[in-house]
Amino acid sequence: MKMSPPSEETSEFSLKSIPGDYGLPFFGAIRDRLDYFYNQGRDEFFGTRVQKYESTIFKTNMPPGPFIAKNPKVIAVLDAVSFPVLFDASKVEKYNVLDGTFFPSVSFTGGYRACAYLDPSEPKHTSLKCFFMSTLASKHSDFIPLFRASLSKLFINIEDEIVSQKKANFNKPSEAMSFDFVFRLFGDKDSSDTKLGSEGPAIVNKWLALQLAPLATLGLPKCFNYLEDIFLRTFPLPFIFVKSDYNKLYDAFYASSSSVLDKAESLRIKRDEACHNLVFLAGFNAFGGMKVWFPTLIKWVRKAGEKLHGQLAHEIRTVVKEEGGVTFQALDKMILTKSVVFEALRIEPPVPFQYGKARDNIVVHSHDAAFEIKKGEMIFGYQPFATKDPRIFDDPEEFVGHRFVGDGEKLLRYVYWSNGRETEDPTAENKQCPGKDLVLLLSRVLLVEFFLRYDTFTVETSSALGLGSTVTFTSLIKAKST
Repeated sequence: MKMSPPSEETSEFSLKSIPGDYGLPFFGAIRDRLDYFYNQGRDEFFGTRVQKYESTIFKTNMPPGPFIAKNPKVIAVLDAVSFPVLFDASKVEKYNVLDGTFFPSVSFTGGYRACAYLDPSEPKHTSLKCFFMSTLASKHSDFIPLFRASLSKLFINIEDEIVSQKKANFNKPSEAMSFDFVFRLFGDKDSSDTKLGSEGPAIVNKWLALQLAPLATLGLPKCFNYLEDIFLRTFPLPFIFVKSDYNKLYDAFYASSSSVLDKAESLRIKRDEACHNLVFLAGFNAFGGMKVWFPTLIKWVRKAGEKLHGQLAHEIRTVVKEEGGVTFQALDKMILTKSVVFEALRIEPPVPFQYGKARDNIVVHSHDAAFEIKKGEMIFGYQPFATKDPRIFDDPEEFVGHRFVGDGEKLLRYVYWSNGRETEDPTAENKQCPGKDLVLLLSRVLLVEFFLRYDTFTVETSSALGLGSTVTFTSLIKAKST
């Protein structure tokens, strides 16, 4: 375990000029955009600039650039010391910066700015965040039984497909399971019993794609790169393409979530605004996060190998037997299982980007230098570089399942995945994900249910369009004993 760096709040370094440049107006942003998506790719884009400037803090442009984003200029912070400035609401403003340097039309959210786009200084942020946290707290007893029931159906479907097809895609049934879980959590009924039928995941995917298209690439052959770039990043795709589908999604939540919306009205939030925010929380935050995260978790657990699988299976089965079931207390005793989840979040956080605009002139420190960022400048953080900082973590590119066991727990303060440190909690005054603890819980339950059923497994993986991975099971070895 590496030694902790000096406090981010103090510095023995004199101020340096921030290295890097933005290039010529318009053309510099296009140059960086083409490098980011096509000429270099995301990790090489940042890595080559770190080497060139000999600094983990530098100037660059971030997509989408012209004409969607008026100002693509950012100050990149790519180490574990500088990155947390993006969590400090006293230093950075989060007004309309969720998706970076551009802001999708409010048509996608019923004409309202969803809570995720609000700055903590806005009164409406406090009321909506409190609404989310109180709603999740009221559902606390439903989390484990509801998710276990959803997982049971998922594993049965995967087993059946392996028998018939010799392999089974994980992503698509995982998305269906995730949407069903989220809808039942907030709506108290199956989405299939509403007008959505089985269309829920497809509708949300389409809704997400239209909003996030400027940040995506379709993986087309190289000869189509420039054509794709012009199509996706010249003008935003209009809401009209998904309007009828979104209305169907909204109506389903509105009709099925009466008790949740009643709670919102008791907090003096308009019912329709609360429902649009609920759809965003369920669709963008929850479903969108699970869509990326669950395949990522499975991928890394498989890469860790059969030795770790055996250790997880032993811990999980022993604790479940001792505790008489899968309970909150049992999950809390599964030290290795918790560490594995944290390690997957460290090595490939499901949301890799963070943005914030400097409220005033501020000083930001890296390991080796201090820099002044001017008021109004956009700060950008690429999370995987910060959470794989070699000055903090030994073998940062390696998945080490027991990394956070014992003394390793001290390193949890450098695990950034929920718009905050792992050691901090969401509040109405910060931008940390209100469902942070739920994500951790569901991740552990997923591993628990998996290793109660199976001893080991094999998969094929590839990069998914946009974020995350595509995972296909090629074998599932059932548990010899439980």
